[in-house]
Amino acid sequence: MDAPRGFVSDNCSGAHPAVLEAMASANEGHAGSYGSDLETARLDELARAEFGPAARIFPMLNGTGTNVAALRAMARPHQAVICAETAHLSIDETATPEAIAGLKLLGCQTPDGKLTPEIAHSKLADRADLPHVAWPKVVSIAQASELGTVYTPEQVRALADFAHNHGMLLHMDGARLSNAAAGLGIGLAEASTDNGVDVLSFGANKNGTVFGEAVVFAGRGEDQPGLADGFDVLRKGSLQLTSKMRFVSVQLSALLEDGLWRSLALEANRIASAIGDAVAWIDGVELAQPVQANIVFMALKLEKARAFADLCGAHRPLLFPLGDVGLIRLVGSWDSRMEDVDQVVADLLAVLPQG
Repeated sequence: MDAPRGFVSDNCSGAHPAVLEAMASANEGHAGSYGSDLETARLDELARAEFGPAARIFPMLNGTGTNVAALRAMARPHQAVICAETAHLSIDETATPEAIAGLKLLGCQTPDGKLTPEIAHSKLADRADLPHVAWPKVVSIAQASELGTVYTPEQVRALADFAHNHGMLLHMDGARLSNAAAGLGIGLAEASTDNGVDVLSFGANKNGTVFGEAVVFAGRGEDQPGLADGFDVLRKGSLQLTSKMRFVSVQLSALLEDGLWRSLALEANRIASAIGDAVAWIDGVELAQPVQANIVFMALKLEKARAFADLCGAHRPLLFPLGDVGLIRLVGSWDSRMEDVDQVVADLLAVLPQG
């Protein structure tokens, strides 16, 4: 009997068999601790092949710690980070960037969850106001965004140029980088570090691993020297250093090796696109954003949205009331199936009977 599945979040899916097999293989015998093991050395090689010969990768334990530790390496506590108001940094990580990194978040209103140089420029401080303002040091973007939209390589490059021209650095929250890159038909680096991202939070949890993420420093030499220097100590101080690191490293390696990350992300994206295509034929529901990765936002009358969510039972999706409209978020996972899409359609038709 199949275990139940839903579209609450790609965090709810299990791990891919190849990842579990890699972890079981890494479980044989004893290995060096805190990263002095063969699996972590192998991950270093794969990261340089994926992100460039100067790239440095640091396995981490979770997404919040990965983002906050990355920002701690990029800015001092009295400085600020420009991000979208909808950014995970601002909405879903409590006050961790402020409490742990000591950084002020400068949230920007965006039409689609994505920053532009023009939007980010509105948060630049006037030097005449120093020392009374937090000076922006980092621009942080999410790829894909929390609204499921995706930055093109050209849009990433434009933000990188803007940041660098104003003495700032570009950070990317890549919790769903794999889905964004797969949707664009490009590689992980082309969707991030190849186009000016200085520090990347590389997500794996949402794409088939058990746990673990990574910080990737682009390492463009004299352009941004020393960002990774001392990060091994900073990682420890950010509570993100695990003694049996081989179990994190081997999962990340499994994703990078032979492009497993792409095949898993493509499947999640395919399911999200199928939902979007189906919704287009149902009266009374509209897509709030184009489906560009593995996230679908659909809008319907609030009472209908609540009725739909109730039908989902234990897999009740996120519902955002906006006046008399309910915004429902559905997220495809690597193990989602077309019959799950059929169930979404059936539930929508149950609450939105067609004439």
